[in-house]
Amino acid sequence: MERLFRVKAHPASRENRLTRLGPDRFEVWVRAEAERGLANASVVALVARELNVEPKRLRIVKGAASPAKILALLGKEPTG
Repeated sequence: MERLFRVKAHPASRENRLTRLGPDRFEVWVRAEAERGLANASVVALVARELNVEPKRLRIVKGAASPAKILALLGKEPTG
């Protein structure tokens, strides 16, 4: 079962920063520009670090070209 997260991204910011707004909501500021997927890759990396998962387990399923994104955590959650 995949888990979905809502993310509001702010590309071309002064710093990389993440604020957790709820159990499945984040606001993310990244230094990368919104071109060639650079900002999206930075957003995925920051959210993955916050969730303590590998970035390859996260996919942008909606909003790749928008500040409002939905990310899916793929694979099984660890148990125990």
